[in-house]
This record gives sequence, C-alpha cells and structure tokens, in this order.
Amino acid sequence: MGTVHARSLEPLPASGPDFGGLGEEAEFVEVEPEAKQEILENKDVVVQHVHFDGLGRTKDDIIICEIGDVFKAKNLIEVMRKSHEAREKLLRLGIFRQVDVLIDTCHGDDALPNGLDVTFEVTELRRLTGSYNTMVGNNEGSMVLGLKLPNLLGRAEKVTFQFSYGTKETSYGLSFFKPQPGNFERNFSVNLYKVTGQFPWSSLRETDRGVSAEYSFPIWKTSHTIKWEGVWRELGCLSRTASFAVRKESGHSLKSSLSHAMVIDSRNSSILPRRGALLKVNQELAGYTGGDVSFLKEDFELQLNKPLMLDSVFSTSLWGGMLVPIGDKPSSIADRFYLGGPTSVRGFSMHSIGPQSEGDYLGGEAYWAGGLHLYTPLPFRPGQGGFGELFRTHFFLNAGNLCNLNYGEGPKAHIRKLAECIRWSYGAGIVLRLGNIARLELNYCIPMGVQRGDRICDGVQFGAGIRFL
Repeated sequence: MGTVHARSLEPLPASGPDFGGLGEEAEFVEVEPEAKQEILENKDVVVQHVHFDGLGRTKDDIIICEIGDVFKAKNLIEVMRKSHEAREKLLRLGIFRQVDVLIDTCHGDDALPNGLDVTFEVTELRRLTGSYNTMVGNNEGSMVLGLKLPNLLGRAEKVTFQFSYGTKETSYGLSFFKPQPGNFERNFSVNLYKVTGQFPWSSLRETDRGVSAEYSFPIWKTSHTIKWEGVWRELGCLSRTASFAVRKESGHSLKSSLSHAMVIDSRNSSILPRRGALLKVNQELAGYTGGDVSFLKEDFELQLNKPLMLDSVFSTSLWGGMLVPIGDKPSSIADRFYLGGPTSVRGFSMHSIGPQSEGDYLGGEAYWAGGLHLYTPLPFRPGQGGFGELFRTHFFLNAGNLCNLNYGEGPKAHIRKLAECIRWSYGAGIVLRLGNIARLELNYCIPMGVQRGDRICDGVQFGAGIRFL
C-alpha cells in the first residue's frame, strides 16, 4: 500500500507554507503490487473520497466548502497542491489546532485503478481558550488578556473578550465574529467596547463606550469593510493646566456614523516591506443615523516600495485627509487629524504640528504628509544571514502640514493653505523589525520649516509602532 503524507512531499514549492519535516522520507513510497506504483506515476488520477478524522462539534457544511477543490484535481501533483490549499483554508478558520493530510490509494469494491483517498486528520481547539500577550501601537505598548470561544456554533463563529492595559490607553471589549461558509474573507462582526485614552499633547482624556457592526468582503484585488458605529464619548481635561480651548471641548457627545474602507495591499510585509504597494481609502459620514455630531471625513494612505541593488529598498509614502463639519456646529477635537512624531513627520514631537492653544494641540481639519526613504543593510553586514538581517540602515526625508480650512473659499485657496508653512525634516538611523509584530526606529533627526508653536525633537528620536510614514 502506498501512503503519501501531502505535507511532506518535495514537489511542492519551496517558498510555500511549511508542510512538515519528513525530508528524504517523502521520496520513499512503499508499494506492494506493481499496479500501485503506476498509480503514483500516472498523471491521470481521481480523488474518490475525502475523509475527516477528529471532527467533534464542527458542522459538515463549513468543511465541505473548504475542501471542494480537492475533488477537481486531475493528477497527483494537483492533488497534493489542492490538499495543501484546503489544509491552509481549514487552519485559517481558527477552529483547529492541527491539520494533517494523508493521501492514499483507494480501497474497496468501488475503487478505481487510479483512485485516491484524501484524509484530513484534525484536532479541534478547546471550547474555551485564553491568551496573554503584549502589543505595540504607534509609540505605545500594552498588555493584552483575552478569552475566546472558538467555533461556538460549529461554523467557525467566534466570541472574544479582550482586556488591554497600555501606556496611554485602557480598553475592554466583547466581539462576535461570523465568516461566510466557503468564503472566509466575507465575514460579519459585532463589537461592544469601552476605551479610555490619555492624550498628553492635548491635555485631554477621552472615554468611549460604543457598539459597532461591520461587514468585510473582497472585490477583485481589493478588500472592503462597511461599518456602523454608535459611540457615547466623554471628554475631560487631563490636568488642571489644560487650556480653555480644551476645557470648552469637555463634556459628552453621541456619535453615530457609517464608514467605508478600501484596501489594496500587494506588499510582501506590512512591517518593513521590500516590494509592493499599499492603498487605503477611508470615508466616514456621521450624523445621518443619529447622534449630535455631524461631519464628513475622508483620508487615504499610499505607499510604494521598490527593491534596488545591493539589497537596498527605496520607499515613498503619502498620507492625506480632510474633515468637513456638517451644519453650524464646529468639529470636535476627538475627530480631527493630528500630525508629527516618530511615526509620521520625524523630528517633531508626538502630534505637535498645527493649531494649538496654550501648549495644547487641537488637531486640524485637513492635512497631508509625505516621505522618501532608503533602507540599506548595515555597514559591513554584521550578522549576515542571521540576526543582522532584522536591522536596516534608514535615510529619510519627511514633509507635511496640518491646518484648518475655510470651506467657503474654494479648492484653490485650500491648496494654497496646505502648501503654506510646510514642516519637513531629514536624517538617518537604524530600523529593527520585530517579526511581523512591529518595528523600532532610532533616528537622528534634523527638523526644518518649524513654525511658531511647534514642538521639535532635534537630534535622536525613538519610535515604535506598526504604521509609519
């Protein structure tokens, strides 16, 4: 009998996911009659049966949707590839701890000479799982505790409770996630949450209590998310020295908004990409579904990465956004854009560009920021092929502006206002990639175009996060 472990066969691409480590054992196939040997050499095969071992609470229909392509395979290599793809889809559901694949010749009275059986040996996750980890945001860190109920109803549903305690933000939330059978990218989720954040650059404390529902789906090469959010916001002063402009913003508000996000991402890595492009476009409309806050908000993010000679990478990025209040009520400090810091326009302190009052930064209703970057290996390549590959030398040029616009003046006046008082900076440093979690930067920055009220960081600046200009 010839039994083949699909997760260990050599003909699969070397760059694909790990199939295991049987090594040369995959080339050894034990056969009895000569006819069985012909089956493995014959290009024309038929997958007659697919078996599952280890299923408990998982429903059959969600599994059938993920393994249907296995039956379409016409030769042994296709069987291995499609079985591997099915294995990856099953793991992506988040309901199995382990999935192994076995490909064997078919047995029984109905067995064809070129028939194969594929068996998936699965181990389901426990009904209740817990986790503890740390997360890195944009120049902040947090400790996260979570409880999860995976595969709650047998069709990859998931209920998650999460508590996060960070340097600037504390939050907890409860969420329900439901994917569409056969199309994991199409999914629906509902979230209940409470978030308390401190924003020292504005002397502001904000507490949000909200509920949201969102639906995600792909269209061609794009990913889309449509979201409704209702949030009760409480703003207060972080210190007694807060400016009058911040004190005036204090109080309660209710925001109900509809938003849409589109993402096209062809980068090989979201942390420190070497090639590919990213485009994000977000729109948010508040006020038409209730609440006492009304505005239209648009923003985008564009990034291009190009590999060069000597293992170098050239990267360019552009951010921009605009917020238009609807009605007579001005925009809230909690909805405006902020700019500056080690993750955006380097050489300036965190969110310290633009309108301010008595040292408290109030944000702006329009902004843009751009950057040019060159990433190269460390000089003399220490640790080449090992730990040293996590480091890169970084040369950069950043620029941007944030301001408030008079929407009665027209587009030309808006462009002229955004082109005035441009802040920019340049410098060099070292970048450390922390796996696919975050990246750290240590740069020597020289800020230029500094305006009155801006707070600069002339010299060494440290940054940590997942989203950098």
